[in-house]
Amino acid sequence: MNINFEILIPIVIYFILMYVIGAYAARKIRIATKNGGEGSGYLEQFMTGGRDMGGFVLSMTLVATYLSAGSFIGGPGAAYKNGLAWIFLAMSQMPTGYYTLMVLGKKFAVVARKIGSHSISDFLMKRYESKAVMVIASLSIVFFLIAAMSSQLIGAARLLQGATGLSYKTALIFFAITVVVHTAIGGFRGVVLNDTMQGIVMSISTLALFIAVIVKAGGISAAVQGMKAINSGMISPFGVTEGFMTIPWVSSFWVLVGFAVVGLPAISMRAMSYKDTKSLKRGIKYGTLISILLIFGMHLVGAFGSVLVKDIASGDLVVPTLARMLFHPVIAGVVLSGPLAAVMSTIDSQLLVVVGGIVNDLLVNIIRPDLKQNPNKVEMTTKAVTVVVGIIIVLVALDPPELMVWLNLFATAGQLSTFLWPTVLGLYWKRANKEGAIASMLVGIGSFIVFHYVLKRPLMMHPIVMSLVLSLVAFLVVSRLTKRPSDKVLQLFWGL
Repeated sequence: MNINFEILIPIVIYFILMYVIGAYAARKIRIATKNGGEGSGYLEQFMTGGRDMGGFVLSMTLVATYLSAGSFIGGPGAAYKNGLAWIFLAMSQMPTGYYTLMVLGKKFAVVARKIGSHSISDFLMKRYESKAVMVIASLSIVFFLIAAMSSQLIGAARLLQGATGLSYKTALIFFAITVVVHTAIGGFRGVVLNDTMQGIVMSISTLALFIAVIVKAGGISAAVQGMKAINSGMISPFGVTEGFMTIPWVSSFWVLVGFAVVGLPAISMRAMSYKDTKSLKRGIKYGTLISILLIFGMHLVGAFGSVLVKDIASGDLVVPTLARMLFHPVIAGVVLSGPLAAVMSTIDSQLLVVVGGIVNDLLVNIIRPDLKQNPNKVEMTTKAVTVVVGIIIVLVALDPPELMVWLNLFATAGQLSTFLWPTVLGLYWKRANKEGAIASMLVGIGSFIVFHYVLKRPLMMHPIVMSLVLSLVAFLVVSRLTKRPSDKVLQLFWGL
């Protein structure tokens, strides 16, 4: 094994900072829990960090959570193979923060505080007065987010493998241990603080790579002409494969990774944990600007990289290969901390949601409600579950697909099929009830699985479109045919 320590050492130092931030957050959790008062319970602190995020931190954690290995490794890898057409697809992620914070808005955070929700499943259970809703939501979170986290680990391991010379398995375990430990000890506060630092690192790395690639290629015009020489489809809006980039397919992608991201549990948790309205408005503004920089910059790096890098084993390796080519090894290690930060900031947030789904939603709320009276046992259980989930995702990631972006998109679509309509309609439609929510979730998940594996590309669109249409129809019809929500729920959610 030929390890490049000049690249590895800056990355190791960066990872050590993750542990330091996690330890600091763990101390804040202990102090808040010990002092008592509102929001001082262990799960409240672990899952929401006391709900005190400011605007800049909110924007950073929102962007860092959503822009992941798919945006920094898999996305550039797909742009490397498919050209500029993939960048058009990717830019649908740009308004993520805007859509999430505007749609869920102030009401979501106010209601979440009022009813004491620590997670999206908890929120849905109290909105629909149904443990069945919570169970379906929690099981969906566990299944789809394990797939999502595995895709993130694959991206990080490939990046470390391509940049440092570590074997795939060694890189996988090295990264996984760092994520699991800092999440287990620091909880939401640690994740958010790390996200803030990671968002800054991601922005600097993106600018450095973007500028270096353009200079090496001889300018934007030369890079575009070089792509055209490889394959004219590389600069076509229809891509390199005939029939791939159709109008229905592209439009449906804007549904998948555009406005529908409101339904992602890890994203919606950010919308219930900010401090005040001022923070909300700043989060929307900063989040949108940062998203434009990171998504456009990194995907152009991948597309232009096709001119500079030839014959790599996987498109996912284009970013680490370019970093090694364009920078001194030590600087390359610093630059590659950006994509690694993107992965870590997503996977730790997803891990937090899965742990919350298991401990808070299933264990504390349904199986062992007596645990609420024993904070020490809840803390020990939470940390143990975090480690177990970490081991599971490592095992899943040991046999990776060629391009991890597809596994990531599968997990994203599965979550949206489950959560989008129960969350949005539950917040804004008084007639929404538990029967409608259950029907929507089951139809959404079931139809997505069918369209993904059996009836592929229905009407030439991504399966998520038909899945969301059918789950919406199921919600509206079943809610209308069954009884209204209780007066207690209406008072809780509309008597603000």
